[in-house]
Amino acid sequence: MSTATAREKTIETLVYIVQVVGIGTNISLLRIMWAMMTGAFLKSRGSVHGALEECGFEDEEIRRGWSGLRYGSWRIGDMIEAWHAKVASEGEWEANKIESYRVKSIDITGFWRPKLKGPVSKLYNSTAQRALPAVILGVMTCSGSIGEKRVPLLQQIVRCQVGTSEKEFHTELLKATKKSMSVDEMVVVDAGFTVAEMIENEIERFVVRGAINCTARKNVLPKYKGRGVHPKYGELIRPLSRSYKGKETAETEAEKSGDFLYDERTIRHESWHNLVTRTTEVNEENTTFSIYVYHDPAYKKPLVLITVMDLKAESLYLAYKDRWPVEHPPLASKQMIGLHRQFVSHTESCFRLPELGLLTGNILSHLAASLPPIPTGFWDRTPKSTPGRLRRLLSRAIFPTLDQFDPEIRKKDSISDHLPKGIEAHRRSKATI
Repeated sequence: MSTATAREKTIETLVYIVQVVGIGTNISLLRIMWAMMTGAFLKSRGSVHGALEECGFEDEEIRRGWSGLRYGSWRIGDMIEAWHAKVASEGEWEANKIESYRVKSIDITGFWRPKLKGPVSKLYNSTAQRALPAVILGVMTCSGSIGEKRVPLLQQIVRCQVGTSEKEFHTELLKATKKSMSVDEMVVVDAGFTVAEMIENEIERFVVRGAINCTARKNVLPKYKGRGVHPKYGELIRPLSRSYKGKETAETEAEKSGDFLYDERTIRHESWHNLVTRTTEVNEENTTFSIYVYHDPAYKKPLVLITVMDLKAESLYLAYKDRWPVEHPPLASKQMIGLHRQFVSHTESCFRLPELGLLTGNILSHLAASLPPIPTGFWDRTPKSTPGRLRRLLSRAIFPTLDQFDPEIRKKDSISDHLPKGIEAHRRSKATI
């Protein structure tokens, strides 16, 4: 595939998306997104000005690009909606369905900012094994594919404002999820969310990964023993055995069990039903859930899934495996286009730059999957459709003139003759009393 073909396809997509932004700001954001797609942020180590200069833009265009990012009137939600319209018009991406349900995955990601001054949020970093300063965002995606390539579609980005606790942000993110859910979607999350949070926020269809030491109770009162207070809680259910200080505690016998074949492996499953959380008293109006335990020979530890849905055991397993594409947009925005480092300090810019990076990374992944595979060189006889290969190809392209794409993607010709220029524009004067 030629560089010109990839460039035209990329610019056409970006132009379509920035149409929802006002004149002047649209071309500024287009230049920044182009710099991200060409890998200029990798070379500039996260500097906006350096990335735009790396793409060959003039000084005035660089100033306007930075101004559009910081002061422009635009919202990432509008651009994501335009991206959805573009994907629908192409007709190549198709949502994956499991028993007629689409998998809607949510996750929390952090753009690490260890040197950022002032009030800043903190998120646990597994590598450092402690909480580090970060810009925290909630990411929602829908699992799908282009041909045989599994590619997620970015649906929504939710900001975690400074000072918001983890529980408060979980509630805010789940409320946004419920508001955007369709009748044919189910929410699939990792162990960072709890069943109690999903039920409290009235998520009707969900699959949550449980801890291997999780417990629950039956929503049925046990038989009264004839003495003492009458029981308020149901029988305790322990899906997996555990040991503590040499003492072994056996698991509860499963209500149902079976196995199925997946990828030439026999996966055994066990399940318990009509359950509530350990601290919930028995009540007929309680929202009950089921616990499934999967023993996969490919893994040392079993997989525990909790759901309120009445699905086959194999379907639940496949639904959770289809959750993993939600990890791709943060990966594409950080490692692929270079936003693992950032040099912005204003609160609005600290959120806007990673938001724009998440969207651009998702666009880059879709374009790479839809375009023909790009070989690295003559030795690459079986190339893959990856965003990194497309980024390297675009790095050799020259930013085109935009007249042939859309006349509204241009500099805003505002009348400024009546405004003071130079030092007079920002000279301070004493207040008169």
